[in-house]
Amino acid sequence: MLYYLFKYLEQIDFPGARVMGYVSFRSLMAVILALLISAIFGEYFIKLLKRKQITETQRDASIDPFGVEKKGVPSMGGVIIIVAILVPCLLLGKLENVYMQLMLITTIWLGALGFADDYIKIFHHNKEGLHGRFKIIGQVGLGLIVGLTLYLSPDVVIRENMEVNRQGDHTEVVHKSQPEKSTKTTIPFFKNNNLDYADFVAFAGEHAQTAGWILFVIVTIFVVTAVSNGANLNDGMDGMAAGNSAIIGVTLGILAYVSSHTGYASYLNIMYIPGSEELVIFICAFIGALIGFLWYNAFPAQVFMGDTGSLTIGGIIAVFAIIIHKELLIPILCGVFLVENLSVIMQVRYFKKWKKRGEKRRIFKRTPIHDHFRTLPTMLDAECKYLITRPTAVFHESKITVRFWIVTIVLAAITIITLKIR
Repeated sequence: MLYYLFKYLEQIDFPGARVMGYVSFRSLMAVILALLISAIFGEYFIKLLKRKQITETQRDASIDPFGVEKKGVPSMGGVIIIVAILVPCLLLGKLENVYMQLMLITTIWLGALGFADDYIKIFHHNKEGLHGRFKIIGQVGLGLIVGLTLYLSPDVVIRENMEVNRQGDHTEVVHKSQPEKSTKTTIPFFKNNNLDYADFVAFAGEHAQTAGWILFVIVTIFVVTAVSNGANLNDGMDGMAAGNSAIIGVTLGILAYVSSHTGYASYLNIMYIPGSEELVIFICAFIGALIGFLWYNAFPAQVFMGDTGSLTIGGIIAVFAIIIHKELLIPILCGVFLVENLSVIMQVRYFKKWKKRGEKRRIFKRTPIHDHFRTLPTMLDAECKYLITRPTAVFHESKITVRFWIVTIVLAAITIITLKIR
């Protein structure tokens, strides 16, 4: 809204109105505004949640090995994050931009899905929440919307193989290719680092490009589902998911910025994505919202984000990476989410395998994997055999959280390095 107001003021030569034309200015304003909204609105919203006694059933029953009781801490704090993202984007973003539209739809769609899950847990006192099939349907539905929009929208194009010609003091950016619809994505660590999904279905002949888009939509659905569930599982300790997601957001912001800038895209020899500068505005609002939320969510937490927040931030990360053609970097960048997912899958399959043989066996003491490090031997099932019981000592929740942040920082650095090391 403010963006369009300033564009109008620029037309009538109002002093300073051109400042809204700079992505850097709008990005910084988005960070500050989102942080302030998250911090200020968060305080009032937390008080409201406490008055209404809106807390999760399973959280109320949980006690930390160090004696920290979680009872009475309000949930559904993800509403704070969503509001803090949407307001700056609506004020500072170009709303006709297809990428901004997709990110706003993602935020609202998964926010509503997570809200429904939290509502059932809290108000219906059902700790299982929304049935798993409905979550999957919602995530698959979003994947279809994103994938098909990227396929059908004429505004979604890329330019490959950028180069810069320098003649003295004069610099000219040259596009070796025309803007085109493309199913290509970036492969980390490879010199010719673009992979075309259409190459996997070359047997389709003249229909290979269309088949490539179908494959792309399937990949989109898988990535959205996997990352949103991974973020959901990671939200098990105070500040864990918010901190990890903020670090991932910074990395995605860097990748989006260089992809939207002709000079940097040329220097790094990566695809140039016209219009993706609006994604920088969005991700800055995302980062600011999470940092502001951490003010209340850091140990000891005054509020939990609930599925309203965790499903949303996971979906945002997934869709953002897909839009900038960096979805194959997600296993590196979101390595913590990947390990959380795998730990649960491995635990469940291993337990079921031995259960059929009449034995109780597990791989980890508890899953998701972060819970493994805060589970005392005395808290284990005496009738069950555990494959991995080390470390025998437990770590404080805040130590585990910070160490997971450190791991994510390292993974983020490796992700950025892939732009040059190939």
